[in-house]
Amino acid sequence: MKIVIKPTPPFDFDLSARIFSDGDRQIRKYEDWKYWQVLRVKDKLILVIAKATGTIDEPELSVELKSDREISDEDGKTAVRIICSLFDLKLDLKPFYEGVKRDEIMLKLAHRLRGLKSGTTSTVFEALICSITEQQISLKVAFAMEKKLIKTFGDVLKVNNEIYYAFPRPQKLASTTIEQLRKCGLSSKKSEYILDISNLIAEGKLDLERFKDYEDPEDIVEELCRIRGIGKWTAELTMVRGMHRLEAIPADDIGLRRCISRYYCNSRRISGEEARKIAEKWGKWKGLASFYLIVAGRSEVEI
Repeated sequence: MKIVIKPTPPFDFDLSARIFSDGDRQIRKYEDWKYWQVLRVKDKLILVIAKATGTIDEPELSVELKSDREISDEDGKTAVRIICSLFDLKLDLKPFYEGVKRDEIMLKLAHRLRGLKSGTTSTVFEALICSITEQQISLKVAFAMEKKLIKTFGDVLKVNNEIYYAFPRPQKLASTTIEQLRKCGLSSKKSEYILDISNLIAEGKLDLERFKDYEDPEDIVEELCRIRGIGKWTAELTMVRGMHRLEAIPADDIGLRRCISRYYCNSRRISGEEARKIAEKWGKWKGLASFYLIVAGRSEVEI
């Protein structure tokens, strides 16, 4: 099945997808101007292959859907909704640019990275599990663990003799053991946290998706922090990457603090509190502004 999606302009697909250039070909990858990932549509796995066919000001995505089962029109519509969520395609960036215009540094970054939209995970569960995995370790090590977790416990889709993996379902992880999770490189504590959360969801005692409907971000942080293994950093990171909460900022993140320091504090070491104070000037756009800083830092953008 082939479909066309018209994102809200401006949108730079290459800039937004480039963060996945180092991804695993069997999980999620951006290469040769194409982005692909397996989506779970109800009980069906569908490989999504997307490429830009428009411009930044008149954006258009050409998307191909492949599966080992028949894809219905309803499946296609659901896949489109998920794709739009993955890249926040319906977000209008103009209010963001207007909201940061009094911050000369952020305004320059927004101009250099015009059309950049922050990606999210397809479920809050995925965002939370990855955030727990990344606690207090380097991203390189964490990504290796996440890849092992997905390939060990994720559902498998075979298309054109190629194998692809979807992120594990909570029910699947709930059926594992601490020992099995540790074989993915996770510590005993992180394995316990992931197993506990997966069991809560599998037993119907926790619905992470409902947090998307909360109005006050502090309520989300408060409730998530009641769950064993989740602190403020993990909760805020989950909100940004899994809930489209663009007002949240994981200010205690070392990598983010480094980026804020580079552009605002002459690269001196700053605390999470200092980072939060600087972020106040971005108002309700703290999370998106933080993403711009991270991408700018990775891309060595000079202002």
